[in-house]
Amino acid sequence: MPKQAFNPDGLHKPERYSQVVRAGNTVYLAGQTPLDAEGRLVGKDDIEAQAVQVFENLRIALASVGGTMDDIVQTRTYITELSYREAMGRVRQRYFQGAPPASTLLVVKGLANPDYLIEIDAVAVVG
Repeated sequence: MPKQAFNPDGLHKPERYSQVVRAGNTVYLAGQTPLDAEGRLVGKDDIEAQAVQVFENLRIALASVGGTMDDIVQTRTYITELSYREAMGRVRQRYFQGAPPASTLLVVKGLANPDYLIEIDAVAVVG
């Protein structure tokens, strides 16, 4: 099956990469940041608000290919402070009710925008 790469409605539209790439049943989600559909930062200096936006962006990206959060098999989460782990984890639990996906958590010096506190990329198997 040929690869499909696109930027779905409901997410901001980056110029240099695709938010969603589908190859067969495997879906790769680009690192989701705390931006709304218009590209505005949500939750400046608020890890919980940013985490909610990031997980909502993942949900929107999956819905664009007929998937749900339950289809995620792996995530990589980047946070800029270890102290954000607990708040991020509380938000994460709201989105993964069943068996959670395989997961990696990294604490990094910075992300693409200095106002980003969190970014998450994911792999899902849909349909």
